[in-house]
Amino acid sequence: MHDLVIIGYRTVLLYALIVLILRLMGKREVGELSVIDIVVFVIIAEVAAFALDSPDVKLINSIFPMLILLVIQFVSSFISLKNKKFRDIVDGDTTILIQDGKILEEEMRKQRYNLDDLFQQLREQQIGSVFEVAYAYLEPSGNLSVFKYGETAPVLPLISDGDIDHRHLKIYKKTNEWLLAELRKKGIEDPQHVFYCSYENGELKVQLKQDYL
Repeated sequence: MHDLVIIGYRTVLLYALIVLILRLMGKREVGELSVIDIVVFVIIAEVAAFALDSPDVKLINSIFPMLILLVIQFVSSFISLKNKKFRDIVDGDTTILIQDGKILEEEMRKQRYNLDDLFQQLREQQIGSVFEVAYAYLEPSGNLSVFKYGETAPVLPLISDGDIDHRHLKIYKKTNEWLLAELRKKGIEDPQHVFYCSYENGELKVQLKQDYL
């Protein structure tokens, strides 16, 4: 009976603690969870299960690892916010799979994404043929964003928080030298000063960081 009381008490306490931790981690859809988020969730679940299976073990031995995991998640989120390279490693980056009606075989292979998966996602968006597609992007969430001919062309950032995205430059068939020259025309000598930069309708759009406005 004593063990049942302890297990009941721990269940309520751990439930409240896990809800609090998840709220502090922020709101995200399941498909938008990063690798770190998923790892944190799995370990928290294992720690909670251990605490309930072993009522003779001190509860602090389970609570402490959960708090450590929360700190790890906060630190990784902060680094991800400040560093795009870290963000790309953890969350992944957008990958173009179809361009101008052509499937990019090399990109498919890199993402370990097969034709059956591609055609299924196209069918789910009522796309009957690859040749109808101007652009198709595999998002970090795993969703496929499809743009047909005649629709507004997707905009990919060339600079995000000071970091030049060379993959996006390649998609637009532009070079690093071209980008730097265009920035200089706008009086910007260092791309580190740029918060966001895109190429839209044949024109470079730039937003400077707040410190350089």
